[in-house]
Amino acid sequence: MREIEAKVITETVKKLVMDTEYNIPEDFIEAIKKSVNTEESPIGKEILNEILKNAEVASKEKVAYCQDTGYPVFFVEIGQDVYIRGGNIKDAINEGVRQATKEGYLRASLAFDPIFERKNTGDNTPALIYFDIVPGDKIKIKFAAKGGGSENQSKQVMLRPADGLEGVKKFVLQCIANAGPNACPPFTVGVGIGGTFDYSAVLAKKALFRHIGERHPDPRIAALEEELLELANQLGVGPLGFGGTTTAVDIKIETAPVHIASLPVAVNIQCHAARHKEIEI
Repeated sequence: MREIEAKVITETVKKLVMDTEYNIPEDFIEAIKKSVNTEESPIGKEILNEILKNAEVASKEKVAYCQDTGYPVFFVEIGQDVYIRGGNIKDAINEGVRQATKEGYLRASLAFDPIFERKNTGDNTPALIYFDIVPGDKIKIKFAAKGGGSENQSKQVMLRPADGLEGVKKFVLQCIANAGPNACPPFTVGVGIGGTFDYSAVLAKKALFRHIGERHPDPRIAALEEELLELANQLGVGPLGFGGTTTAVDIKIETAPVHIASLPVAVNIQCHAARHKEIEI
């Protein structure tokens, strides 16, 4: 049994959140650099270069890459041989988010009441946390700052099994086209196929954590990811919706077993502020 202090988790999460808000992942930066060379639209090229400049300034000055600092989303794997001393892990994570919001000068973006008062919680908590118990004595924390603009363009549908592969492709591409400029492309797109109504959306969000270009282990799914990416970049949405050939930098699919009568499909759009990182304690 390995003991981990709750305050260590809090401090780790605080640093993780601030680092994620200031520094866009290197794989995304490299994808944008490559897209500058392939983008056919002059305006598109200019926008891609501005994205790179913005990322450089945010990292250098230690300021948030985007004013929408996002909904804090965590996927946490807890080793079954871990004992947390001095508090519980959920409170420790939320305290880390709270401190990062204050010390990192991050915008508080959460409203406690979704319908009536829409009152801001003031510190970007409570975070959305998914827990999973795994073998071992470590804690792996994956964090994403999920902006409202891209989340608003995400969709889920319960297709019929008879809709099949073509139905899935049609829905995914329709979501990307409809997102257009509202979700600040170029996108990273997470797709969840299978499971249940709710779990397909979780799969889509989890897919966004994979590195750009990291293909699904099933070669059939990997081929579908590449096909959808090629088709998405033929939609003409382009960087920030001004037209062009760089609408998405990657499409990543996660799947799960499914009921014989169902075909759930979820699409989670991620804007070009692809803010996600992970750390292990």
